[in-house]
Amino acid sequence: MLQIGDIEVHILNDVTYFVDAGGPFGLVPRALYSRYMQPNENNLVPQAQLTLFLRVGGKNIVVDTGYGSKVDRRMQRILHFQQPFDGLMRGLTKLGVSPADIDLVINTHLHGDHCTGNTILTEEGELAAAFPNAEYVVQRREYEDASHPNERTRATYIPFNYEPLLASGQMRLLDGDSELAPGVHGIVTPGHTPGHMSVRLESQGQHAAFICDLASYAVHFERLSWMTAYDVEPLITLETKRHWQQWAIQTEATLIFVHDAKRPVGKLKANEEGGNPFLEVIETPIFNMDPAVYNTAF
Repeated sequence: MLQIGDIEVHILNDVTYFVDAGGPFGLVPRALYSRYMQPNENNLVPQAQLTLFLRVGGKNIVVDTGYGSKVDRRMQRILHFQQPFDGLMRGLTKLGVSPADIDLVINTHLHGDHCTGNTILTEEGELAAAFPNAEYVVQRREYEDASHPNERTRATYIPFNYEPLLASGQMRLLDGDSELAPGVHGIVTPGHTPGHMSVRLESQGQHAAFICDLASYAVHFERLSWMTAYDVEPLITLETKRHWQQWAIQTEATLIFVHDAKRPVGKLKANEEGGNPFLEVIETPIFNMDPAVYNTAF
């Protein structure tokens, strides 16, 4: 657990899986990225799928819902899901929290790996909200893009992850930066998608941020020019990172990187020799993280 002033932060890994290295590293040559993340013989690298559980001001908050429980076996095989998965729900259970106890769900964006756990299939095969008493929030621009996908984005924008929540009135659309609970801010950080949102925490002079896909791995945040092949607007990603790099250094913020299986938590430090800033790793327990799964290239 992390404590950011009055905000209690639990990091829960919904699932660990493997993707082709060309996805997370895009145009970065293998000779460079393999110094940081060594792919296996099939050119696959591990990805965590981190979610957060926050307690603040008497509220229980979930940030991102991961893949959840309704991913079929074919997709589990394609993504090389490591067992067990559905770590968000299992982690909440371990904390003594039921789905009905959640007051707010923050969707950073609506890509399938971040919001498939928004909904569940009932025993009758019907879709239902995974958190029946929660308000769900997402940026309006993100929802508009999800509602009008193109050939590149339609595989990851899957309506059953969010449309039932809009139809029931359980999901609220945000128009820009918003304080969602005391010290919990949804901040638009465009690039990965135009409506992508990171979550900034501030309490009692302490700062933290769930960077999400602004920088999927810590090395993406250290190096402005490194970004994923999944980013819709990569040059905007670069400039957004430039701004938040400086914020992170100035505030000494604790940073959480959603897909990083090696260095998921740390603080960004300026390089006194003038090179790239670097992450000072913070060791903290993360539910459903097995270090034996990960390579040791760092």
